[in-house]
Amino acid sequence: MKYNPKVNEQLARLPGFSQQHPAIPEHLSQGSLQLMYELQQALCEISGFPALTLQPSAGAQGEFAGMLMIHAWHQAQGNRRHKVLIPDTAHGTNPASAALCGYQVVPIASDGVLSVAAVAAAMDEDVAALMVTNPNTLGLFEAHIREICTLVHERGGLVYCDGANLNALLGVCRPADLGIDVMHFNLHKTFATPHGGGGPGAGPVGVSAALEPFLPLPVVVQEQGVYRLDCDRPFSIGRLRTFASQFGILVRAYAYVLTMGAAGLKKATQLAVLNANYIRARLEAAYHLPYVQRSLHEVVFSDAHLPNNCHTLDVAKRLLDYGYHPPTIYFPLVVQGALMIEPTETESRQVLDEFCDAMLAIAEEAEHHPELLHQAPVNARTRRLDETLAARKPRLKWQP
Repeated sequence: MKYNPKVNEQLARLPGFSQQHPAIPEHLSQGSLQLMYELQQALCEISGFPALTLQPSAGAQGEFAGMLMIHAWHQAQGNRRHKVLIPDTAHGTNPASAALCGYQVVPIASDGVLSVAAVAAAMDEDVAALMVTNPNTLGLFEAHIREICTLVHERGGLVYCDGANLNALLGVCRPADLGIDVMHFNLHKTFATPHGGGGPGAGPVGVSAALEPFLPLPVVVQEQGVYRLDCDRPFSIGRLRTFASQFGILVRAYAYVLTMGAAGLKKATQLAVLNANYIRARLEAAYHLPYVQRSLHEVVFSDAHLPNNCHTLDVAKRLLDYGYHPPTIYFPLVVQGALMIEPTETESRQVLDEFCDAMLAIAEEAEHHPELLHQAPVNARTRRLDETLAARKPRLKWQP
C-alpha cells in the first residue's frame, strides 16, 4: 500500500468536512459536492472514461457494482448471457464478483499474459464479459489487450478491468483508450488513502458511455455552477450504500491528486516501476523468476531455486528477523511458491538496498544454514505458529 501523506489526513479532519452530516441539504453542502464532482472529473481524465461513480465503499464493492452494470446492460439489450471469462492471472475477488451477479465463471489459462487466441476460443454467444487485471497479478502488462477488447466487443461482450494495479499506468496509459468498458479504482493503492484494519474505504468505478445510464445512485452533477445529487436515473442499478459516498476517503484522494498534478502522478508511476525493476535486477540471480517479460510495478519470484527444502514461507518468516514485514506470499496462484514484491514510488534506494541485502542474505542462509530459515522467526516475541492448526481449529476467545 502507498504511503499516506499526513497533510491529507489533516485536510480530511477540517471541521467543514469531518463534522458535516451526510444528510445536510444540498444548498448547505456545495463545497463538499464540488469536491466530489471535481474528483469524479479528475478520475475520468486519468482513466479516459466519460462517466464515474464515487459511491462504492471499497474496491471489492466497486467490482461488484461494475459487474451489476454489465448485467443490467445485457438485460436492456435482451441478452441472456450467463458466462464471464476470467484469466488465471486476475485478482482473486474477480470470480466472486461475477458469481454474486449470477454468472458462471470460465477460467482462461495464460502464459504470463493473455493471448487473443485463448479468448477467441472461449468467447461465444453465452459470454457476457471478460474480466482482466492490467497489469496483471504477475506485474506484467497485457500486451494484447486492445485486440482482445475488440474481439470481445465484436462478439457481443464487454470488458471489465480490475484497476488495483493502476499505479503502474498513471500518466502513461488510460484504460478506456484500450477498449475497457468498466473499471474500479482502488484509492488506497493508487491515490494514497488509508487501507486495512476494517476501516472505511472507497472504490470509484469508471464506465463507458454505453454503461453510464446504469451508474448507481446518486451521481454528483453540476448545472450552471450549482452541484447536486442526481437520483433521476431510471436504468440505474440502484444504491450500493447509505448516503452518497465514503466522503473522508474522497477528501484524501482529492488532495493527493491536486498535490501531485499530472506530472507528479506520472512520475509516481515511473518511480514505482523503476523500484520494482531495481529489486528484480538485484534478486533475480538468487531467486527464481518464473516469467521473463518486463515487470511493471511489482515483481514475482518463486522458491523453485531455494536449496535444502527451504520454501517461500521460510523466507517470509526469516524476513521478520531482519526487521521487515514480509511481502505477499503464495499469490498469484499461477506461480508455485510465489513471492510478490511491490515497492511503491516513495521507497528510497537506501531502503530498497537494505531490503535486497536481507533477501540475498536469506538466500545465502538457505544454502549454508537452512536451519535458520526452518526455525524462523528466532528473534520475534512469538515463534513460528502452527498456521494449519490455527486455521482448522481457531481459538477465538481469549483465555487467561
